[in-house]
Amino acid sequence: MTGGQATVYQQKEIPMTVIDTALREHLRALKLSGMLETLDARLAQAHAGDLGHLDFLQVLCHDEITRRDTTSMQRRIRHARFEQQATLEEFDFTASPKLPAAQIRDLAALRWLHAGESIVLYGPVGVGKSHVAQALGHLAIRQGAHVRFTKTSRALADLAGGHADHTWPRRLAELTRPDLLILDDFAMRELTAQQADDLYELISDRAQHGRSLITTSNRSPVDWYALFPNPVVAESLLDRLINTSHQIVMNGPSYRPNKRPGRTNSTSTPTIK
Repeated sequence: MTGGQATVYQQKEIPMTVIDTALREHLRALKLSGMLETLDARLAQAHAGDLGHLDFLQVLCHDEITRRDTTSMQRRIRHARFEQQATLEEFDFTASPKLPAAQIRDLAALRWLHAGESIVLYGPVGVGKSHVAQALGHLAIRQGAHVRFTKTSRALADLAGGHADHTWPRRLAELTRPDLLILDDFAMRELTAQQADDLYELISDRAQHGRSLITTSNRSPVDWYALFPNPVVAESLLDRLINTSHQIVMNGPSYRPNKRPGRTNSTSTPTIK
C-alpha cells in the first residue's frame, strides 16, 4: 500500500513540475518578468490557502503592472535629464518666511499641467527655484507625464546647431514633444535675433499643442522685454508666455552659504537656484 501511494505521489509530482517549467517559459516568452519574479512567493501563498484561484491571478497581474509602471517611471526620469533628484518633500519651506509655500503646494496638485498651463518661478539666486521646478517635474512623471529639463542656453545652442546641420525641425520637435518642458535660467542675458526667433518658435509650438512650460529666472518678467532685439517678437512671445502662466515670486536668503566647505550645519537643505 505504501509503495502504491509512493507511485501515485510520483505520478502527481511529475506533471506539476512540467507545468511549472512550461509556465515559467511562457512568462519569459511573453516578457512578463514581473509575474516571473514573484511567482514563487505567490505560489507559496496559494498553497498556504491565502489566495484563491482568482486572487492568485489578480495579484500576479498586479505584480506585472507594478513592475511596468516602475520601469516606465525610471525611464522617464532618465529622459528628463534632471540635474538633481529633487522632491518637494525635501524642500525646506521653513528657510524663509517669504517663500510662497501655499502657492507651491497648490502647484503640486498639477491642475496646471492637466490644463496645459505654464509656470514662471522668479526671484534672487539660491532660493530654490530650480529645486521646485525639478520637484514639480518629478511629480508630473509620477502621474505618467513626459518631462524634459534643460538650461535655456543649452536649448538655444541645440537649436542653433540645427540651423548649421539642417536638423532644426527635428531638434525643435524634440523640445516640443514632452508634456512638460522646464527651461532653467531663463532670460539670463540678451538674446541674438536668431535666438529670439528660435525661442518664439519653441514657445509658440508648445502653446499650440497645449503643452506646459516651467521657466526659472533671476529677473522679473517685466524685465525680460529689454533682452529681445526685436520688440515685436518680444511682445508676441512674452505676452503669450507671461499672461498664460502662474507667476510665483520666490524670495528670501540664498541657501548656498550654508553649503560652503567647512560649514557644519547638516540640517541645511541642498537647494540651489
